[in-house]
Amino acid sequence: MTSQSLTPAPGRDIAPGSGPWQLARRELRRRVSVKVSLAIVAVFLLMAAGAPLLSALGGRSPDEFDKSAVDPYLGGQPVGPLGGISADHWLGVEPVTGRDLFARVVHGAQVSLLIALTATAIVVVAGTAAGIAAGYFGGRTDAVLSRLMDLTMSFPSLIFMIAMMSVAKDVNRIVLMTAVIGLFGWPGIARVVRGQTLSLKHREYVDAARVGGAGSWRILTRDILPGVAGPVIAYTTLIIPGMIATEAALSYLGVGVRPPTPSWGQMIAESVSYYDTDPMYFVIPSACLFLTVLAFTLLGDALRDILDPRGSRT
Repeated sequence: MTSQSLTPAPGRDIAPGSGPWQLARRELRRRVSVKVSLAIVAVFLLMAAGAPLLSALGGRSPDEFDKSAVDPYLGGQPVGPLGGISADHWLGVEPVTGRDLFARVVHGAQVSLLIALTATAIVVVAGTAAGIAAGYFGGRTDAVLSRLMDLTMSFPSLIFMIAMMSVAKDVNRIVLMTAVIGLFGWPGIARVVRGQTLSLKHREYVDAARVGGAGSWRILTRDILPGVAGPVIAYTTLIIPGMIATEAALSYLGVGVRPPTPSWGQMIAESVSYYDTDPMYFVIPSACLFLTVLAFTLLGDALRDILDPRGSRT
């Protein structure tokens, strides 16, 4: 990955002194989908960061039962239209328990995004380090790391995740889910980085640094790492939706975070029994999950097209 891959298409006006990253930012600003995606991502990130404040602003905690908000004679259905939406419950309430849906959604965003973003950070750091090492040093290092990538990618990761989460009873579920999801995610980005590193390590400026007496660490951090930064950033944005969906899937299957800790996947699983009598209980967390995944996906596609145009055509 060199600066040439960040140059705009022929015919575009290039301001004097513009660098590849300035051109990339300019191209991102032109795209309406990027602006909308960034706005949605910012909303949900702020929601997750300010979950305690937002739930306090709504006047309800995520675990507080409100029996007055449900009708015991109708099987615990919310009182009022649209799942009990009112001035007291901005997004309605859960059937039977009467727990405030707004408080649970914002706290669910905190749990879901915390797991997804932390697992992504693990994947990116481990994958980038392994890919650069394999591509730059080659030989036995490349052989060992490449076989480890193949082994990890061929493993039935979802089955292993379900088994691990089912067996581990007395551990912090958030930490365990983050570690397990991150364990199986790094080979993908490692392969991308390895390929980029192989194309960079014999470039003129890398050879010049090597002849000038620069050590491997200096070459890797000063010459190779900036060259692979574009694909890594694009790939990072693209794997976040997968991480969010994986956490939601595990929680939906009942092996994710334990109640009463809320997560979007867990809320969707609980709402399935009420989708015909209280559709809002199903729609609200599903919409949050859908919008978040869609926003990160559109943002990642745009970044890939701009920062790694050769990779987007393969």
